[in-house]
Amino acid sequence: MPVFSGSANSFHIKGIITINYKGKLMKPVGTFNVVPALPEKLQCLREIAYNLYWAWNHDAIDLFRRLDGDLWESTGHNPILVMANVSQATLEATAQDDSFIAHLERVYNHLKEYLQMKTWYEKTYKTENRASSKPLIAYFSAEYGISDCLPIYSGGLGVLSGDHLKSSSDLGIPIVGIGLLYQQGYFHQQLDTDGMQIELYPENDFYKMPIELMRDNDGKPLTVSVKYPSGIAIAQIWKIQVGRIQLLMLDTNIDSNPPEYRDITDHLYTANYEMRLRQEIMLGIGGVRALNALGMDPVVYHINEGHSAFLVLERINHLINKYSLSFNEAKEVVSATSIFTTHTPVPAGIDVFYADRIRYYFEDYIQGLCISFDELMSLGKQNPNDYGENFSMAILALRLASWSNGVSKLHGKVSRKMWKNLWPGVPEDEVPIKSIVNGAHIRSWVSKGMAELFDRYLGPSWAANPSDPGIWKRIKQIPDDELWQTHERRRERLIALARRCLVEQLKRRNALPLEIEHAKEYLNPDALTIGFARRFATYKRAKLILSDLERLKNILFNKNRPVQIIFSGKAHPNDKEGKEIIQEIIRTIKDNHELHHHIIFIEDYDTRIARYLVQGVDLWLSTPRRRQEASSTSGMKAAFNGVINMSVPDGWWYEAYSPEIGWAIGQNGDFDESYMDDKYQDSMDANSIYQLLEKEVVPLFYDIGTDGLPRGWIQKMKTSMATICPLYNTNRMLHEYVEKLYHPCIKYWQELSSDNFAKAKELAVWKSYISQNWSSIRINKVEIDRFSEAKVGEQIRVNSSIYLGNLKFDDVAVEIYEGPMDTQGIIINPKTIPMSYIGSNGDNSHNYQGFIECHRSGLHGYSIRILPRHDKLTNPFELRLILWAS
Repeated sequence: MPVFSGSANSFHIKGIITINYKGKLMKPVGTFNVVPALPEKLQCLREIAYNLYWAWNHDAIDLFRRLDGDLWESTGHNPILVMANVSQATLEATAQDDSFIAHLERVYNHLKEYLQMKTWYEKTYKTENRASSKPLIAYFSAEYGISDCLPIYSGGLGVLSGDHLKSSSDLGIPIVGIGLLYQQGYFHQQLDTDGMQIELYPENDFYKMPIELMRDNDGKPLTVSVKYPSGIAIAQIWKIQVGRIQLLMLDTNIDSNPPEYRDITDHLYTANYEMRLRQEIMLGIGGVRALNALGMDPVVYHINEGHSAFLVLERINHLINKYSLSFNEAKEVVSATSIFTTHTPVPAGIDVFYADRIRYYFEDYIQGLCISFDELMSLGKQNPNDYGENFSMAILALRLASWSNGVSKLHGKVSRKMWKNLWPGVPEDEVPIKSIVNGAHIRSWVSKGMAELFDRYLGPSWAANPSDPGIWKRIKQIPDDELWQTHERRRERLIALARRCLVEQLKRRNALPLEIEHAKEYLNPDALTIGFARRFATYKRAKLILSDLERLKNILFNKNRPVQIIFSGKAHPNDKEGKEIIQEIIRTIKDNHELHHHIIFIEDYDTRIARYLVQGVDLWLSTPRRRQEASSTSGMKAAFNGVINMSVPDGWWYEAYSPEIGWAIGQNGDFDESYMDDKYQDSMDANSIYQLLEKEVVPLFYDIGTDGLPRGWIQKMKTSMATICPLYNTNRMLHEYVEKLYHPCIKYWQELSSDNFAKAKELAVWKSYISQNWSSIRINKVEIDRFSEAKVGEQIRVNSSIYLGNLKFDDVAVEIYEGPMDTQGIIINPKTIPMSYIGSNGDNSHNYQGFIECHRSGLHGYSIRILPRHDKLTNPFELRLILWAS
């Protein structure tokens, strides 16, 4: 054994003990992980720490903060690091502290009760309280925002994914999550003296996080492999326990991989599209293989945004190899049991790859699928015959997942318009993309003080059943003074945090000591505080409130009714325009010294800062350009805490807004107001913001009674909470996913896979037959028994003769499509009426009949259409075949 002398230092990197000998890094011959030596009485602390249930349990958070409050904050709320850095003497002393032990036992017992109790899913679907009795659902996402100490997310999509798993745990839904474990995650943000964003990428040390490396029976890491053109990439599997839910994360940063494969799980949303393609192959294909390696066999796969869409190919590949199915047979099963949730309302936000890159990475892979390269490309193109079109991940998901949804009612409408060409001939409002509006996990985002008020006046069921409107009606029972005092304490905490952050920012920029001292007094803990925090993309229009600076100053500087604004957020490292917006905000503050006390920008926006903001501001401002915000959940989180929303009616606010709960930006709050000229729209919306602040928001906030309470504002807070809390939480969202998507998919799996996939094989043959013979059918004749007029209350009989060629009458559905006409001669608000089969004419022409009920006067139009019909179709447009009367 060598003897080292001199000033050698040892340090811990990713759980590996490394020796620095004379300035050189020496590679170890072996590795081992060192864990804290917890006293016997504290052993269950480790079990609590490794289940992220603590992340939405205030009592558990208080337990770790009690162990060492300063460490809890400095480690980014990481219980593993807290336990690792608390001295052994402190641990021994804590083990003898009866009060701490009682607290520990309470938290531990609550965790055990939570994991063992009968859940909503088990009660509703009569399943046994064990995983093996429930069909498994796999949820794939490129990012997960679960806790501050796991920086593997960038923003709203990741936080939604984390909240999705948390509510799945609360409800007992049998889900397993799949993602990538990024070595550097998303960047940390700093701003220089000119306001230019600087990105920092600190390394994540997975061995010091509440995650566990999965190992086989021999203690070796469990791995999966994915073949790339230049070799095989190996990924080890880590597990994050989120209450009852397992989240499996793939990590390619291991020594056995060459550098180009180690880097696959390096950065989240890398700007290098070659690496992005490798990541999405690993997520989709490697993710399915990880589930197989662990003996998990999900029957439903949920593709959360298009990054993981390659999983549909691997599922088909798996069924071909395991059950000797053909590509088309396997595709029927996969399509009927795959769900795609799109979060992107503009084509520019979709990952698209050049055809030569798809060929390079998939030329060998498709041999196992027994399809040609052109057939593969057609799955990712709007027009399969356009050889110049590139490969879209969203289109791949839309073509191979029979169930698709947007994340708000308006976004569903926008998505149907955006992707209608994938269903030629189908009316836009019938394009099969549903809407399930997003939500947020209330217990993760509501402040401790507000949660205590809920416990006291709403009862404990608010946490267990947050989607029950009856519970939230009890908000009115909370005394106004208690609600206001709780909210004011949160505003004070926010201002204190903002000042600390500002001081730290100024110190990093080498500001003068006097400027740093002044920063300790910026903002007013009693002033109306507006929050604007989100990703700094151009369409979110962060500068809109600064459009007319003199008018804004008059609002901010009113001595009797002061107002202040807190900004926070990051721009993507490659978003030059987004960075410039941040720079302009900083420059505006810098150039107008008097604004320093009223407007600040908090750097490095993350979930910790987000919680302070949504819990502590008075007004949540959102200013997206119309039709470009899919949902947005930050306003929901703010509303949980009594914060009132003022937003452009886009995303979730389009359907949630009413004058009693907040304010809509735009002339008269017109939901469909839009302008051809963006600058004109910006001017109109900025004017609306100023008018609302001047005439409604500020006066209401400062309309204080003799008791010192703004009763009108408090009433709006209560109405907002009672309205928004039961509708815009992830429990309600998951109820909808289970009822509208997950359980129908489970039913299709059971039917299509039974009897050695007999129904899937039959359906594949039937679809092929229909497709081959569809061009031969025609509508010979359409007749009605009224030629010009009918009276309200009467029926109009419609007869049609259909030539079906080689198809049988029960292969198709014949429908009347009718409704009132607009001035352009277009049928609006249409309805479809099934036509009854009357009989055959003997030459394979068939007669159908239906009746139109005349309920309202005016000019009406009608047509006839034919659709494929089969009891195993997930929707009537699944084959993308439709014939209209000409």
